[in-house]
Amino acid sequence: MIHDTRIKVLSDAPIREREFVLYWMQASQRAHFNHALEYAARQADELKLPLVVGFGLHEGYPEANQRHFAFMLQGLQETEATLRERGIKLAVRKHAPDDAAIEFSHRACMVVCDRGYLRHQKEWRERVATEADCRVVQVETDVVVPVEVASDKEEYAARTIRPKLHDYIDDYLVDLQESGPERDSLDLGFNSTDVTDWQTTLARLDLDDSVALVEDYTGGTANAERLLDVFVRERLAQYDERRNEPADDWVSHMSPYLHFGQISPVYVASEVAGYEGEEAYLEELIVRRELAINFCEYNPRYDSMQGLPDWALQTLAKHSRDERAYTYSAGQLDRGETHVLERGADGDGADGEDAQLHAHVLG
Repeated sequence: MIHDTRIKVLSDAPIREREFVLYWMQASQRAHFNHALEYAARQADELKLPLVVGFGLHEGYPEANQRHFAFMLQGLQETEATLRERGIKLAVRKHAPDDAAIEFSHRACMVVCDRGYLRHQKEWRERVATEADCRVVQVETDVVVPVEVASDKEEYAARTIRPKLHDYIDDYLVDLQESGPERDSLDLGFNSTDVTDWQTTLARLDLDDSVALVEDYTGGTANAERLLDVFVRERLAQYDERRNEPADDWVSHMSPYLHFGQISPVYVASEVAGYEGEEAYLEELIVRRELAINFCEYNPRYDSMQGLPDWALQTLAKHSRDERAYTYSAGQLDRGETHVLERGADGDGADGEDAQLHAHVLG
């Protein structure tokens, strides 16, 4: 089911007589449980046209590096294969997302896109809605409760948004049927970057390579679902009491997959629901996560000090001249040049006058 409240027309330009319906994939990089993809597939069948998924591979994404792109490309490799099984072409351009979407739109009768909440994501969608000469429709698929349904303003805290979300959660935790499209788009010609071999694609990109790749996490929806299944069976019941102890590793590891849109929060919530420990986990997945999204959506200064409430700014100003034992520059923090607490014989950190802090570069 795709609720009408997930759907927003960004441009009411006409639906053109062209080759295909375009789903411009950006924030929701998955072929499973993706409301924007399924909406586009249904539109394609209504118009008796094939569906194409377009993606912009943006080397210049702020602060991105090889580790980020490796994870993303692993996910895109799986997404391409899953889409191909449904007869859907994934066309990838090595462009900024909005540039790629506009280029694809010249052959599209309409554009369907997913939703992003950050400033640059909004700007991309606004530009596409302005410059594409066909209809542009946005479908929200990376939250459980659509942002405007939950609240029409910036919420102060979890306690203010929690009851509003709980009023609607059950309405939106519904299955999403995947069907169609009836017409195949695999033979449509595109000048596309090949993502079927993520290592080769990664090597051809001009990226910051100072952050090494990791083997602990592999991108893709299948890996996300596997990790989620293990978490629900083995750790969910004790999640509330053990999640804040880093040495326990008692968490779900869903964050990177949610970040890249490789797994649906609706799917995650549905898989967790009904099991012991669900309440604590759903508090984090829905209330806390969607509070953060609410903040980005309704506070235009979300990424600056000016986005803080007045009382917080006043408190910071009041204590700005307080004496501190240690101060660090942004560069020192970035390089891990911080002090560590010397641990006593019993394994506990010393405190009071016995506390000994030593400069240490964390390798």
